[in-house]
Amino acid sequence: MPEAGLILDRVSIALGGRTLLSLSHAVQPGEVLTVMGPSGSGKSTLLAYIGGFLDPAFHASGTVHAAGVDVIALAAEDRHAGILFQDPLLFPHMTVRGNILFAIPATVKGKAARRQMADDALVGVGLDDLGERDPDTLSGGQKARVALARVLVSAPRMLLLDEPFSKLDADLRQQMRDLVFGKARASGLPVVLVTHDEADAQAAGGPIVRIGS
Repeated sequence: MPEAGLILDRVSIALGGRTLLSLSHAVQPGEVLTVMGPSGSGKSTLLAYIGGFLDPAFHASGTVHAAGVDVIALAAEDRHAGILFQDPLLFPHMTVRGNILFAIPATVKGKAARRQMADDALVGVGLDDLGERDPDTLSGGQKARVALARVLVSAPRMLLLDEPFSKLDADLRQQMRDLVFGKARASGLPVVLVTHDEADAQAAGGPIVRIGS
């Protein structure tokens, strides 16, 4: 089994005895696998299976290896899946910096080192000097960038993208696509993107799997 990338091996998801999807695919480091299909086709359910939060109403099987680790055998918190949803899901009771500090692994010791890592993450997404801001005061695009920075500092093995660009306007959508996919390439992170937007798939530039058609 390769030591890098993400391997989906005979992953199958069913509901009520009906198979929604079945696929095998190898996602290379920095590559984006786009899974496209209509609502109800099982796109988000696939991410839930990989990430470890699948609704028990679904039956799933198959193996998922990330960086050589069988993640299906692990608890959700140990899979190290970085996940971006349609909504940024920032903690409203924390500052922007606090949101990022929350995600930094405990292995990073020292208050100063953790703060520097958080501030560097903000610089990396173009949000210099916004660490003390209340998330509610940010624009939609800024919130999306904070969510991305928070995911990246968590030392993920992979990125799972559940239509994270769908609620942004057209200009911001392209900016965020470029930023997210660029960061994934630079970090060597395999990515699974689920979407129904052809423009997302084209911007991702990787293989496309169509389901439920």
